[in-house]
Amino acid sequence: MPISLLALDLDGTLLDSRGLISERNRIAIDHARQEGVHVALVTGRRFRDSRPVALELGLDVPLISHNGALTKHAATLQTVSVLPLPLDAAREALQIGRKADADALLSDDHEGLGVLVYDHIRGGNSAAHKYISWASRIHGDEEGGNAVRQVESLEDYLDRDPIHLSFSGGCVEMDQLEDTLKSELGATVKVLGTKYLEQDFTLLDIVNAAASKGAGVAAAAAELGVMREEIMAIGDNFNDLEMLLFAGTGVVMANAPLSLREIAGLHPTASNRDDGVALAIEQFILNPQLINQ
Repeated sequence: MPISLLALDLDGTLLDSRGLISERNRIAIDHARQEGVHVALVTGRRFRDSRPVALELGLDVPLISHNGALTKHAATLQTVSVLPLPLDAAREALQIGRKADADALLSDDHEGLGVLVYDHIRGGNSAAHKYISWASRIHGDEEGGNAVRQVESLEDYLDRDPIHLSFSGGCVEMDQLEDTLKSELGATVKVLGTKYLEQDFTLLDIVNAAASKGAGVAAAAAELGVMREEIMAIGDNFNDLEMLLFAGTGVVMANAPLSLREIAGLHPTASNRDDGVALAIEQFILNPQLINQ
């Protein structure tokens, strides 16, 4: 069955290590759209951080951001769906993270472009510091500079349901925190991990229990009248797994963790450094006869 919907993760998948879209990837996406394929960006990034990519590509499918917790039109800011993190669960997760001495970032304001809120970040967490500096620099002039906000206390700030809460740090400590969060919070939330082993860095996102990239893709497919068999999803990390398994054709990047690449039924492609997205589009959409070769 021909592919009608292409779901693309951003970091580590569509974007290279510099955060850019290669010319080959861009051309392949354009050709797929010319063939009538809808293209959706499905990312763990905040809406504000991923919106420029959607605008750059001129995509006609709402942007699925925050690991499926928020789906909005990039151009009009019209919200399609939002699954906020319940306030009580957010407070409990924050308390657990504090006990583990983990750095917390809070995503708020689902009605607008979104605001990133934090109180303090440990000196050794260079990745988190770089991200905050990048977000401040890129979005600093938007909406009166309200894109990134440092507060005295996240506990005091939390008085409503946020979009999602995240913790970051070394892989071993975040593995331990992930186990603790899942054990203590159970099914009240969903904990999604994104690992970068070469950097010894893990990002843990705590979102509404019903949120996932898979759920976001399912909603987009239903709106478009597309069946699962007509969906191709491409990703590189564990927060992509539900999306990859939901799609009729799930494709894993070569730069993904080995345990993800070894899951039966998923198709391999090249890394984000070697135009893996374009290669998958060429194989499964532009030249589908190659599938059975």
